[in-house]
Amino acid sequence: MTIESAVFDAHRRLGTVIAGLTDAQVGEPSVLLGWTRGHVLAHVANVTEAMARQAEHEGVKVEVYPGGRPARDADIEAGAGRSADEHRAALDAAVARLAKAWAGVRDWDSPVTYRDGTLRDTVYGVWREVEIHTFDLDLTPVRWSSEFCDHAVEFLAQRVPDGVELTLVSADDSRKWTFGSGEAVELQGEVQDLVLWLAGREPKGTLTGEPPALNPWP
Repeated sequence: MTIESAVFDAHRRLGTVIAGLTDAQVGEPSVLLGWTRGHVLAHVANVTEAMARQAEHEGVKVEVYPGGRPARDADIEAGAGRSADEHRAALDAAVARLAKAWAGVRDWDSPVTYRDGTLRDTVYGVWREVEIHTFDLDLTPVRWSSEFCDHAVEFLAQRVPDGVELTLVSADDSRKWTFGSGEAVELQGEVQDLVLWLAGREPKGTLTGEPPALNPWP
């Protein structure tokens, strides 16, 4: 499966999760402090549109969010209060726009403004946003694929603080990842719980070891 296919699969799973979402549930708290489920859904729709925009302007570096971070935050607030049906429609429209934009990409190595990277980086970016924020909705148990967990661990390793050599041990299959240098710290648990911790979320299971304070989201 290509990463692009994984993104659309993640969006389809999100669509299934919110298929029966009610207006009342939209206004309830998400896992993220200060954000309702409506905030999460508005953000996912907006970031999907933003990554589509990066592809639509292939060869020209444009802002991820026109107007920068203040406009991003204002758009999330403005969209958070949509009805459940409006959120579903906004996500459907964003995914359709993304599919059309990606179908026209000539070179995935084209530079973009997003993380000062390439169009390929935007694909991984949408993947992370959809997978992690589906969990944040706290509507139904979410299980991530081993492929996504592997990617998330590698990406979020940037959060390991200086002066720490962190080893993560998967209780699922005994895989290990080691990042950084300095004081040796080992954490063991199910791989999804390790990813949740790295992502700043509360693990569902128990982690063995003393987790260090993490750097901000990269």
